[in-house]
Amino acid sequence: MIILSDLVVALVAILHLYFLVLEMFLWDKPAGMKAFGLTAEFAASTKALAANQGLYNGFLAAGLIWGLLQGADGLAVKTFFLACVLVAGVFGAATASRKILYVQALPALVALILTWLAA
Repeated sequence: MIILSDLVVALVAILHLYFLVLEMFLWDKPAGMKAFGLTAEFAASTKALAANQGLYNGFLAAGLIWGLLQGADGLAVKTFFLACVLVAGVFGAATASRKILYVQALPALVALILTWLAA
């Protein structure tokens, strides 16, 4: 169960590194605009905001990786950062796009449950 838990936590971290790349570096490029359904004008005018958001996603990934590197002692760190991802996902789903519930919040919830079950 610990291996499965850590794999899902790692998946959530990888997703957030992917979000970082999309938001910080690809926001106004074809891949970023396609991923978020943006027009070129909107992407250009919100590029700085997206980069800031991407940086936060990077911090979430870093926290999850930090928790994984601590092994069994990382339970509190993983729990904290997974809870942050879950709250951000629920808020994003309520305010921006329902898709965020499935792409961000659901994987975090699964990882959180598995992490607690493995503890």
